[in-house]
Amino acid sequence: MPARSNADPEATVAAVRAVATWLRDEAAATPDRPAIAAAVRLTARTLATLAPGASVEVRIPPFVAVQCISGPRHTRGTPPNVVETDPRTWLRLATGLLDVDQASHNGALRLSGSRAGEVAAWLPVVSLTD
Repeated sequence: MPARSNADPEATVAAVRAVATWLRDEAAATPDRPAIAAAVRLTARTLATLAPGASVEVRIPPFVAVQCISGPRHTRGTPPNVVETDPRTWLRLATGLLDVDQASHNGALRLSGSRAGEVAAWLPVVSLTD
């Protein structure tokens, strides 16, 4: 499934900055659902734009799933290469506050299939430098 639309880089940065305190500090107040959803969707769509293709499916329930990374295309059933995580972990990965190896090791990121780990080469997609 191609991304619905390319993410506007300025909108993506703004959406991520709106939840940045929560990403840096787990004890911070959780942002409202629409703010989290916007940041998750825009960063995932940015990944799909930067790494076009359909060999790996990235799932961040309940907000978005995108296909990315060139290679054999998946068309039916359960995809062979899946990356799945929760919204906060995804945003920490997408901003470089957490790396794929750390997230996978602590169980916050599930990688299945021989190509799922390739997503690490495309992260982060947004920098949170002040």
